[in-house]
Amino acid sequence: MELAGNNTDIDEEKELIRQFRKTNDLNLLGKVYAPYMHLVYGVCLKYFKNREQSQDAVMAIFEELIIKLPKFEVENFKSWLYVLSKNHCLMELRKQKNHTSENIDNIPQYFMETSHQLHHEDGRIRHEDNLERLNLCISKLKSEQKLCVELFYLEKKSYTEIQEITAFDLKKVKSYIQNGKRNLKLCMDQSE
Repeated sequence: MELAGNNTDIDEEKELIRQFRKTNDLNLLGKVYAPYMHLVYGVCLKYFKNREQSQDAVMAIFEELIIKLPKFEVENFKSWLYVLSKNHCLMELRKQKNHTSENIDNIPQYFMETSHQLHHEDGRIRHEDNLERLNLCISKLKSEQKLCVELFYLEKKSYTEIQEITAFDLKKVKSYIQNGKRNLKLCMDQSE
C-alpha cells in the first residue's frame, strides 16, 4: 500500500493524521484513507472471498479508524492499516464461525456423529480446539500486547520492524511480547 511513494506525500499524510487527532474532522481522515481503500478492499477480499462483504468491511474499517487512530501513535500508517484490516477480517471470520457453531446446538441428536465415528479425527479436533482457545486468548490481551504478539508470532516481524510499525519504544515492544506470551500461557492453562 503506497501513496505516490515520495516523502512529501508521507509528510502530508502524517500532518493530516495529526490534524485529525486534534479536530476529529472526518474529512481529514477520509483524505488519509482514500488512497488505501482499494488496497484494504484487496486484503478483505483475500479473507472473505466475497465482494459485498469486502466492500462492507472497507467502510467498517474506516469506522474503526475513527476510534483507534487517536489512541495509537502511528509512525507507518500503511503497515498499521494493513494489520488493522487483517485483524478486522480475522475477527469477522471468527464471529461467523462462532455463530455457525452456536447453531449446531439446535440440530437433533440423531444427526450428530457418535464419538466412535470421530475417533480417527481426535487429533485434528484437539488441534482445532487449541487454535480456537488460542484465538480467544489472543483477543483477550491488552491491545498493545495483542498487536505486538500478532506481529511477532503470526506476521514473523522482528522487534525492529514491530517498533517501526507501531512506533513503540524497543523495550516496550519486547515487554509487550513477553507479557503477552505469559498472559497467553495463563489463559490457555485456565481454559483446559
